[in-house]
Amino acid sequence: MADRDPEEIKKEIDQARTQLASTVDLLAERANPQRIADDAKAKALAFVQKPAVTISLAGLGLLTVALVIRRIRNR
Repeated sequence: MADRDPEEIKKEIDQARTQLASTVDLLAERANPQRIADDAKAKALAFVQKPAVTISLAGLGLLTVALVIRRIRNR
């Protein structure tokens, strides 16, 4: 085993501890359920607000209304 200065070893341990704490904090933030939900909501809203998707959803809504009205009239 190489002779190492105890102060140097202590500094390395402190540095490793600091890096580990930083990594744990980062992982905790990335795995935060509220943040994940907020990101998913933002992505969904961005997708729905695209013109092609908005038009398709409007058409689907009109088709659904027409089918419901037709079914009610045929009773």
